[in-house]
Amino acid sequence: METESLAPENKIVFYELEKVRFIMKDATGLDVGYAVEDLVFSEHGIYIIQFDGTDANKLLVFFNHECIESKRQLLLGKLVESARLNGVKIVYKGKFEMTQAEGEENIQLKFF
Repeated sequence: METESLAPENKIVFYELEKVRFIMKDATGLDVGYAVEDLVFSEHGIYIIQFDGTDANKLLVFFNHECIESKRQLLLGKLVESARLNGVKIVYKGKFEMTQAEGEENIQLKFF
């Protein structure tokens, strides 16, 4: 029986939600509000962490566009440090806007 190895582009990366939850709580005191697919939303929608998809030790972070700049810098620094101590790299990728139409359950995300 022949076995095929996965090509690098087909490599499976497992997401460690519990590690992300620990980093978030340790750094900012916020817990996971909810997680869907590769996105982890902080409580109150202050920031979103996205799993990189190609590197299990790399996370991407986006901050709500309404987050005050000085608070964003403070939270980002704490996230980066906690992640580093846990063997993970966090990369700031920008801001996002979250909207929900009245009476709708779905939310829309706009990244910029």
